[in-house]
Amino acid sequence: MLPSNITSTHPAAFLLVGIPGLEHLHIWISIPFCLAYTLALLGNCTLLFIIRADAALHEPMYLFLAMLATIDLVLSSTTLPKMLAIFWFRDREINFFACLVQMFFLHSFSIMESAVLLAMAFDRYVAICKPLHYTTVLTGSLITKIGMAAVARAVTLMTPLPFLLRGFHYCRGPVIAHCYCEHMAVVRLACGDTRFNSIYGIAVAMFIVVLDLLFVILSYVFILRAVLQLASQEARYKAFGTCVSHIGALLSTYTPVVISSVMHRVARRAAPHVHILLAIFYLLFPPMVNPIIYGVKTKQIRDHVLSLFQRKNM
Repeated sequence: MLPSNITSTHPAAFLLVGIPGLEHLHIWISIPFCLAYTLALLGNCTLLFIIRADAALHEPMYLFLAMLATIDLVLSSTTLPKMLAIFWFRDREINFFACLVQMFFLHSFSIMESAVLLAMAFDRYVAICKPLHYTTVLTGSLITKIGMAAVARAVTLMTPLPFLLRGFHYCRGPVIAHCYCEHMAVVRLACGDTRFNSIYGIAVAMFIVVLDLLFVILSYVFILRAVLQLASQEARYKAFGTCVSHIGALLSTYTPVVISSVMHRVARRAAPHVHILLAIFYLLFPPMVNPIIYGVKTKQIRDHVLSLFQRKNM
């Protein structure tokens, strides 16, 4: 039973359904999710340990990578523990304010991730197009300011949402047809005029994705132009090879977003669990594969990981 709270317009707690229509498969579905979460924790913690331990990796590219790993850890840890509790122990209840906190962290860190990927594109642009100015442009001070700007932008854009949701009267019951507190899933339970929330949520998402992707594409246009101007083919391969890991991270982050967006428009009548599984895929896939991408394609990180294994085997 959910505790009642007659002095407030919002319920004391919500009930998270999990994956509607697939409740009987929750245990089986939890196995790949748990595996992916474990890989995300191990991979990103290993990246952070290597970057911190090796002074040679205290360079702009790796500092941005450390930011990305931290964000991926927070993103996956914001939702997966509660999700697994629903699947394993049927612990569906979540406190109203805990739900708002989860939603705030989820959306804020998604925005931060987009900002860090943009910063990494800028890093590659400076490294390839202005190599002689790399150390003077990307100073420790600038990297700190970029990190603070990413946090400030996300917090500024997402802070209004919890306060707006707190003011609604929830007359459609406390049951959220999702496995975590996603903004629009909570809005659907509210009574009254929720148009501002809907428009604001879509506007922020479009603004972030379009603006950040536009600058990323612009950076790569300049990078490609600079690479094609290099004299030898070997130099071109070497220069563009430094971008492969970042392109992989971009694809791992934005491909699920594009697929989910297309599915929402093309397959509107698809079962709810299809859209929820895609949303979970978006949360889990980047944190799981980003450490693998950078571990395989970045020689310094790969060598450090191999040396750790060699020490254990000695």
